[in-house]
Amino acid sequence: MSTTESAPGLALPVSDPDLEQRLKSRLTLVEKALAGHVQSRAPFVTEAAGHLLEAGGKRFRPLFTLLCGHVGPRPEADEVTTAAAVVELIHLATLYHDDVMDSATMRRGAESANSRWDNTVAILTGDFLFSRASDLLADLGAEAVRLQARTFGRLVTGQIRETVGPREGDDPIEHYLAVLADKTGSLIATSAQFGAMFAGVAPEHTDTLRRFGEQIGVAFQLSDDILDIASDTDESGKTPGTDLREGVATLPVLYALRGTDESSERLRMLVSGPIVDDAEHSEALLLLRKSDAMLEARTTLTGYADAARAVLAELPDVPARAALEALCDLVIERTG
Repeated sequence: MSTTESAPGLALPVSDPDLEQRLKSRLTLVEKALAGHVQSRAPFVTEAAGHLLEAGGKRFRPLFTLLCGHVGPRPEADEVTTAAAVVELIHLATLYHDDVMDSATMRRGAESANSRWDNTVAILTGDFLFSRASDLLADLGAEAVRLQARTFGRLVTGQIRETVGPREGDDPIEHYLAVLADKTGSLIATSAQFGAMFAGVAPEHTDTLRRFGEQIGVAFQLSDDILDIASDTDESGKTPGTDLREGVATLPVLYALRGTDESSERLRMLVSGPIVDDAEHSEALLLLRKSDAMLEARTTLTGYADAARAVLAELPDVPARAALEALCDLVIERTG
């Protein structure tokens, strides 16, 4: 497998110079649009709504929307740019809500909104951003509004299922992967679908891009799970082992808990809940890094990346498809 590098300024691996420049140009327009859409007549609302926007971010979802549009004949249609702004507004809104539910203190290297102000401000700011996204969607037509509503339903369902946990008799790993498909995969799938449908991509290829988006979205979350344990400096900006310390059972931990051999008994005991003690946290990280559970998690990640790559064979051979194929390599290579 060849190593792929993201183009400077882009969160996607694009090797075609013309495509790279076109994406950068349109992403600049999206950024300007976002800055305008967080404005309110109330200065404090503008400040709160722009807080996470100004903190930065890779803008993966709007960029993915723009890239998928380049599979079609009208990639630079205004509707594609508007849709790209919509998906980022939705994503930003979910971050405000997530930080409240997680009692987070930092986001994108900045103080989280709930920490800077309070939970009420963070929740209402997220709602404000959802309203902005809905206002934009109204100009894109009923189909776009319906797609966003169904996506929002999946986002909420995934969050609820994660909060409640698997029911008795459910396989915890299957439950976890289904939650990721709803919480992460659904919005990335919609990003792809928006870009394709407004760029005039054929319906069958639009569906291909939607399916690719969901698979690669889950793959990226799984790679984050692995990075949280395997790396010294996690790309997410969190201290390695943060989920482990908080008792969040990500895929490697779920595989570890499923084990039954005596050699992994100590690991299972350590990861069965939050880890407060620093020495035990370091021990758990070390044991997990050497465990079969990490190998199983990497195998699952590869399976999702391979499944995403397989559906791309249905698309025409254009530079955008090559970039999507390179993304399948990147999602694995970023975990080392």
